[in-house]
Amino acid sequence: MSDVREVFKAQALPSWKRAVLKVGSSLLAGSDKLPSEDGLDPRYAAVLARFIIESRAQGREIVLVSSGAVAAGRRRIESTNSGPIQRQALAALGQATLVTFWQRLTGIPAAQVLLSHDDMLNRRRYLNARNTLRELLRVGALPIVNENDTVAIDKLRLGDNDNIGAAVASLVDADMLMIATDIGGLYTAHPKYEPAAQPILKLDRITDEVLAAASGDPGELGTGGMLTKLEAASKASRAGIPTVLFCGRDADVIRALTDGRLHGTLVTPESDPLTARKQWLRHAPSCGSLVVDSGASNAVQRRGASLLPGGVVRVDGEFRRGDVVEVVGESRHGPALARGLAQYGSADMRRIVRRHSNEIESVLGFSFGESVIHRDDLVLLNPEENA
Repeated sequence: MSDVREVFKAQALPSWKRAVLKVGSSLLAGSDKLPSEDGLDPRYAAVLARFIIESRAQGREIVLVSSGAVAAGRRRIESTNSGPIQRQALAALGQATLVTFWQRLTGIPAAQVLLSHDDMLNRRRYLNARNTLRELLRVGALPIVNENDTVAIDKLRLGDNDNIGAAVASLVDADMLMIATDIGGLYTAHPKYEPAAQPILKLDRITDEVLAAASGDPGELGTGGMLTKLEAASKASRAGIPTVLFCGRDADVIRALTDGRLHGTLVTPESDPLTARKQWLRHAPSCGSLVVDSGASNAVQRRGASLLPGGVVRVDGEFRRGDVVEVVGESRHGPALARGLAQYGSADMRRIVRRHSNEIESVLGFSFGESVIHRDDLVLLNPEENA
């Protein structure tokens, strides 16, 4: 077999501060020849864990989407059944083992985050999940995300972990989706059946022809193949997020990522993440407005700051946490200054108007954070945003 680094020549890895790393079952499940005590094999995972550790030391953040719960669950009990209900039960049995496995390899406090289809559709639950992941990253934890298999049904699933990775990348505003595979990257045809297949180092557009070339049987233990990885990359691309596919079985390939070099396939985004998010916020229906003073207006427009309750002078309309609201200047007429996702509902917002951020919890009895609109959830609407 050819050296992956010779087949997939080095290219520059796009710059990133926050990434979602997806690791599949084929890289984690123990084999009959090399069985593991907990059903999870650390051979490849240990190198990926080192990559996580070194990336964090460089000031970067990683959210991990990891398969392996079913394999770990099967190790705990004797089960020969493989139906959907049995897989859900095995996933439930193996989740704790999976989290412990990664925590042991990285030495980082690991946090389990289980998401469902409804969490992505319901704006309040979406915002709750987003804020939880953001807080976990802030405190230095390693979020490990999976679908909540125990409640998921076939027609309402987030899907395989590749597509979950794309959803999470959009959820946390990641700069990159990284998918560790068991081959070097994308080829012009399936290399197992077409010896003349050529590696694809960079893909600017995912076409039907590319998807057809990627079709093939998934791994024995996985739920998807290269096709699902490209489907995930396509979703990430539409959200403005690049995707990299690389061999998770090659330690040198993984070490090169730490140095900013990719031996694999880069799928470029259709637009940058900020533009994609701005477009959504610009056109989503608005449910109310926050009238702000000149100080808050200046902070939001010129300094890129979050909107704090002390700068809000009035709340107009009725809205719930997670709804889109407009930000309107108190001393000027005309269009709104900005739009964003409300961290608090209108009733709670009225109680903390003109208050200092550190008073929120004492006034409401709880706190969703110091801002009423976080800067990551805010888009400027007037020409001053480009000043």
